[in-house]
Amino acid sequence: MCRGPAGGGGGGMLVAVLTVLAAVGAALPRPGLLPHGPARGDARLRPGDDESSPGVLLRRALRLYGRAARRLYVGTNGVISTQDFPRETQYVDDDFPTDFPVIAPFLADLDTSGDRGNIYYRQDDSPDVLDQAAGYIQAGFPRTAVSFLPTDAFIATWENVGAYQELSQGAEPSEKLNTFQAVLAYDDKDTYAIFLYPDGGLQFLGTRPKESYNVQLELPARVGFSRGDGDDPKRDGLFHSLASSEEALRHLERESNVGVPGVWVFHVGSVAPLEHVEPGGGGGTVQSPVHHGLGDYGRALYSRNNRASTELPAQRGAEATSPHPDHGPRAPALLGIVPKGLPVSPGQERSRWLHPDEDGGARQRYSANPSSYSSGHHGVGVEEDVHFNPDVFTYSAASKETCAQHHGRCSPHAFCTDYATGVCCHCRATYYGNGRQCLPEGAVHRLNGKVSGSLTVGRASVRFQDVDLHAYIVGSDGRTYTAISGVPQPAARALLPLLPIGGLFAWLFALEEPGAENGFSITGAEFTQSLEVTFYPGEETVHVTQTAEGLGPDNYLNLKTHIQGQVPFLPENVTVHIAPYKELYHYSNSAAVTSSAHREYILAAGTANQTLSYRLRQNVTFAGCPHARLPARQRLSVARAFALYDGQEHVLRYALAARVGSAQDDAENPPVNPCHDNTHVCEVTARCQPGVGMEYTCECAAGYRRDGRGCRDVDECAEGLSQCGPFTVCLNVLGSYRCECRSGYRPAEDGQACVPLAPASDPCEDGSHPCAPGDRARCLPRAGGRPACECLPGYTGDGIDCSDVDECAENPCDPAAACYNTPGSFSCRCQPGYEGDGFQCTHTAEGSTQRLTPCQHERLYPRAVLPGPSPVNNGHVPQCDEEGRYRPLQCHGSTGHCWCVDAAGQEIAGTRTVPGSTPPRCGSPEPVRQLTPCEHERLYPRAVPPGPSPVGDGHVPQCDEEGRYRPLQCHGSTGHCWCVDAAGQEIAGTRTVPGSTPPRCGSPEPTERPRTMCERWRQSLMEHYGGSPRRDQYVPQCEAGGAFTPLQCHGDSGYCWCVDESGREIQGTRSEPGSTPPCLPSVAPPSVRPSPRPDVSPPATGTFLLYAQGQQIGYLPLNGTRLQKEAAKTLLSLHGSIVVGIDYDCREKTIYWTDVAGRTISRASLEPGAEPETVINSGLISPEGLAVDHLRRAMFWTDSGLDKIERARLDGSERRVLFDTELVNPRAIAVDPVRGNLYWTDWNREAPKIETSTVNGANRRVLVNKDIGLPNGLTFDPFSKLLCWADAGTKHLECTFPDGTGRRVIQNNLNYPFSIISYANHFYHTDWRRDGVIAIDKETGSFTDEYLPEQRSHLYGITAVYPYCPGARK
Repeated sequence: MCRGPAGGGGGGMLVAVLTVLAAVGAALPRPGLLPHGPARGDARLRPGDDESSPGVLLRRALRLYGRAARRLYVGTNGVISTQDFPRETQYVDDDFPTDFPVIAPFLADLDTSGDRGNIYYRQDDSPDVLDQAAGYIQAGFPRTAVSFLPTDAFIATWENVGAYQELSQGAEPSEKLNTFQAVLAYDDKDTYAIFLYPDGGLQFLGTRPKESYNVQLELPARVGFSRGDGDDPKRDGLFHSLASSEEALRHLERESNVGVPGVWVFHVGSVAPLEHVEPGGGGGTVQSPVHHGLGDYGRALYSRNNRASTELPAQRGAEATSPHPDHGPRAPALLGIVPKGLPVSPGQERSRWLHPDEDGGARQRYSANPSSYSSGHHGVGVEEDVHFNPDVFTYSAASKETCAQHHGRCSPHAFCTDYATGVCCHCRATYYGNGRQCLPEGAVHRLNGKVSGSLTVGRASVRFQDVDLHAYIVGSDGRTYTAISGVPQPAARALLPLLPIGGLFAWLFALEEPGAENGFSITGAEFTQSLEVTFYPGEETVHVTQTAEGLGPDNYLNLKTHIQGQVPFLPENVTVHIAPYKELYHYSNSAAVTSSAHREYILAAGTANQTLSYRLRQNVTFAGCPHARLPARQRLSVARAFALYDGQEHVLRYALAARVGSAQDDAENPPVNPCHDNTHVCEVTARCQPGVGMEYTCECAAGYRRDGRGCRDVDECAEGLSQCGPFTVCLNVLGSYRCECRSGYRPAEDGQACVPLAPASDPCEDGSHPCAPGDRARCLPRAGGRPACECLPGYTGDGIDCSDVDECAENPCDPAAACYNTPGSFSCRCQPGYEGDGFQCTHTAEGSTQRLTPCQHERLYPRAVLPGPSPVNNGHVPQCDEEGRYRPLQCHGSTGHCWCVDAAGQEIAGTRTVPGSTPPRCGSPEPVRQLTPCEHERLYPRAVPPGPSPVGDGHVPQCDEEGRYRPLQCHGSTGHCWCVDAAGQEIAGTRTVPGSTPPRCGSPEPTERPRTMCERWRQSLMEHYGGSPRRDQYVPQCEAGGAFTPLQCHGDSGYCWCVDESGREIQGTRSEPGSTPPCLPSVAPPSVRPSPRPDVSPPATGTFLLYAQGQQIGYLPLNGTRLQKEAAKTLLSLHGSIVVGIDYDCREKTIYWTDVAGRTISRASLEPGAEPETVINSGLISPEGLAVDHLRRAMFWTDSGLDKIERARLDGSERRVLFDTELVNPRAIAVDPVRGNLYWTDWNREAPKIETSTVNGANRRVLVNKDIGLPNGLTFDPFSKLLCWADAGTKHLECTFPDGTGRRVIQNNLNYPFSIISYANHFYHTDWRRDGVIAIDKETGSFTDEYLPEQRSHLYGITAVYPYCPGARK
């Protein structure tokens, strides 16, 4: 990019620009935008929500990330691309990177329908436009672009555009409108992007996702660039993020990287390799950037890709003072520059950047750098607010770098040389290198590294992580030996022809001929090699990235290698032979080396030989000395090359002997065909086919089919073209497909089929575990074969040693009963004069039976209370009302203290008053409801006296909503069923054997028919469409009996299809307009026993997560705390619903959820054959958060449409409003059943807060209202007793004690969390940027795992399902 000193027109441009800059402290006025509109010949994008322009054929190709582009497309949603856009649902709500090339000045869901705003675009080569663009570029890159004069520009302007809104009838669209501009200025070598944000141009900073329905969410816009490549393009790839949070977006108008507020300049393309976008900042790239790693998230999730991130954060309001006092202050290269056409206000003209200092000198101020930069290869953009002082350079000789200042950069075996514009390091005699790293000549060197990768070998997928690489270099004669151990088969053998992996070291340490330099003499020990190899005839392509990270102890070179792509399968009996070869290396400048070649290799199997070939293209980027004089070309000659695989040691080996010399400029080096140097103009999905000389043609690559002007992907899996073998799953990928083994299988040696995995030994099964005996503990299998031990209920310990818990110490029995502790359990017996089961004892007096309440018992038998605080204070005799309940207000007879109690007599925290003060005002308690015999037997199965239980030995009875025994009882393990009477006693003669039809028990079911799935779905959609859907909106058609009509049609579009009994489309039946498919009624066969619905999949036992994803509830099991992603599945499909809040009742094994589309709250048992049941179907607008209290049999929910918090019993009865004031947007809610406390968040942008009260609505108070933004998720951990929340505004995960003390940050780098749950030592939250479930370690705060569902859409609520009820007594 640097073209030497400015000369001719370049110098004149700098002088012209230097005469017009000001406006340092103000924002960019509207005239500061480049000229645009119809008067300048702009085309206007048609109005709409998701429109794109036709491809604009450029007069001259521009470069983006080193790729040539001949067409540009402009989209409604604030983006420019080099290819046509996919549907907006595939990118508008997602984080960078995208799966297609993107230049995004403001990527959000924008809408110009109804002529609300204009989007203009054109290409231009007029002098006034090019001059203004050049001024901005030279202000951002005063050293490297001082002579840059663009020959062409492409300008796109979004003028007064609005955010997409779903308007209800009569509502007015928002008056907040945005204006911004993107300019691409380029010549035949370089491309620069300019983003301009005028004063007041950004009136909104984000847009609401379309599928959020009534959930009030706003995703911030994204600003930056994405190359649009990678194995999984949506979650991996090269990108650069300038802003993706509200805080960073606010700074776009007021800050700059060129000194003009609202103007941002980037170097985005070059003929030289350009791995990353370069932001402006006064010196080509900002000097002394702060380098941040990925953080825990990136290390955990992306370490196998060997990717890294660089953050260049903002410095706001900082003053640049010289780090070297003896050389005076440093300043930007341009002092007081505004590009041509930008007016300067009088006040600004007086306020230059030079300000008098107290000592009469001068100090210089400069504009802030970008609020947040993020460049990297991974899918998580990180924005931090870390301040730094970049070096800012001028052309003044007084401030140039000198060896006196920077000699420390050189190796101890090097000397430093001063040049006119800087310094360089050079190795001393008997050493070689680039001056910063030097090695002794002729010595033996060693190299250590790690290799990771993801390869498709034939049709099998193979992954490997951090396997060892070692290289041994004999510098005296240019020999290199490379060994890679641990690569699994069949990948290791398939890598044999990939000699360029070891060829890098041959180039680095080649024997130098006179006048030539090997690679290490040029790059030193810090560089990145990018290699692309395409094999023929199969056209498999593999990418290799090798990154050198400096010299370690003993001068060992450290290297990381990542291999990704597809390689041909090689059988076991073949060997690979590679003939000697020569390779030409081009040195384009002081920072890049490139080469390309076509190489042959021979596969030998016995007496049969086969000659194959591959084409390689590679480049090496490094930070070289800008003053070094490198040869234009050098030739690497490899005299010997060997590749072999040692099957005994499982080691892949390469050996080469090489020398490097000058390349003669003769007929041996003809011009490179455009197909080989990537200067062709073929579409991304087309293949460049070399012709004669410099000619070439564009053909669809393998796996693509011609589609009009371009090529579209062939779905080999859907069209039956795959060759996947038995026990495999075919997965379509762009241009190809891959075969993955099903769970429990591994790739076979032929690379085509899969074979069963050898069963791993399970210590829990074979008895080799260290756990306590099975009557005290249980063994839990864990990944890696090391089991975990856990004491059974009734025992305590670490699982290896378990001792009995004395339950009697907790006084679980009736006050008039005696408690008897037994191993693992206990029993209760009523005292003489009482009768009952020990948990409820009735006093017998004068032949009459009277049941005492707990309050009456405590008054009569105060000594029966065990030592320790009594329910209403130690030493206190409670006051009871006429019905025997605790009075809400209790006062101590001797001390004078007063306090409020709940229905159980427990003191309500925060209500105690001191003697002599006004007693607290206490509400009425909840009515006391005794446990029914059925409920009691479910809670305390071991407390049943010895002998047959009322409903079968070892059987846990089923109870109805009122606690009565269900008439039909079935044994969970044996399968026997029988009828019982009201007392739970088996009715003789009704027992049936397993597998037979159960008896008919009790009275017949009511004849009124409940609404069917079709009717519920139809009603919810009709309500969502406001009662009158448009002609292009689908509403299901139902028959008179409520079943789905077999033939379904989409509005008046003419498209029709057949459905099954659950309303799901039958594949292959969809017809075009004008014809309808023949559909037959789908009637389920008669069945006596209830059969599971086809859209319900019962989960396995153990702990697992449930998450809400639109119209379904997903199941994600846990192995310990690790996500078992391969076992994830859909638990429940709910057509027409949008599930937001979700929670679990551990006693009845039932899930509860809120539905913002149907405006209902429903539940479903996890038992097979269970049907969803609606429990609340009226009085709701936007029910979101939901919490279940398994002890009180109650549920609590928030409604952000009504601004209410309500509660009801789990069957929907006894519903009442807890709070309907001082709420703006209540979102998440959590309950602590044991202590009876309720917590919720209010997503109020003006005053967000977290509040708490009792479950009855008493003692409401604000818990947190400082340093929070958008608290989406909330969870109460019953084990640590911590309240924790995930904040989408601050990006923090924080915890506090229930009283608001002990607040601490667990993780400060979240993306966009929605809901969160705590389990064991982890948090799990759903994320709207990643569209997945993220796992975070509680202790370290690090990201440990993530699950990304195959079907991408936003995830809402999440909850954990335990195999037991946490926090409750036995």
